[in-house]
Amino acid sequence: MGKLLLLNGPNLNRLGKREPEIYGHETLADIEHSLKQFLEPYDVELVAKQSNYEGELIDWLQEAEGEFQGIIFNPGAYTHTSIAIRDAISSITVPVIEVHISNVHKRESFRHVSMLAPVCEGQIVGLGIKGYQLAATYFVS
Repeated sequence: MGKLLLLNGPNLNRLGKREPEIYGHETLADIEHSLKQFLEPYDVELVAKQSNYEGELIDWLQEAEGEFQGIIFNPGAYTHTSIAIRDAISSITVPVIEVHISNVHKRESFRHVSMLAPVCEGQIVGLGIKGYQLAATYFVS
C-alpha cells in the first residue's frame, strides 16, 4: 500500500466559511473525504494534516522522508513568504505538488510569486478542489 501526505497550511481549516466566493463551500473535511475515496481503488492511504504554524508544516515535510511516495501541499499564504518551507521541500526527496484552490495569478499581485514552486515537482492553481485530485492522479499514475 502506498501513502500520500496531504498538507494544508494557514486558514485552510476555514474552508467553507472563508470567502466562499473565492474558495467555494466545501470544507477541508469534504476535501479529505473525497480524496480518500478517490485513492481507495489505488490502494493508497491518505494522511491529512493542517496547521496554521510554519514550523509544524516544516516538521511534517521533513518527517515525510522515506514514509510517503508524495506530498500534496496547499501552503496557503506561506506560498509567497516562506523561505523556510522552501528549504524544507528542497531538503527532502519526496516529490511535492503545490496546490491552490483559487487562481493566484488572477488575484492580488503579492500572490503572483510562489517561493515554493521552483522546488516542487509541479503546481496546480485555479481549478478549485479538483486540483487536489489532479495532484493525487499524478502520484498514482
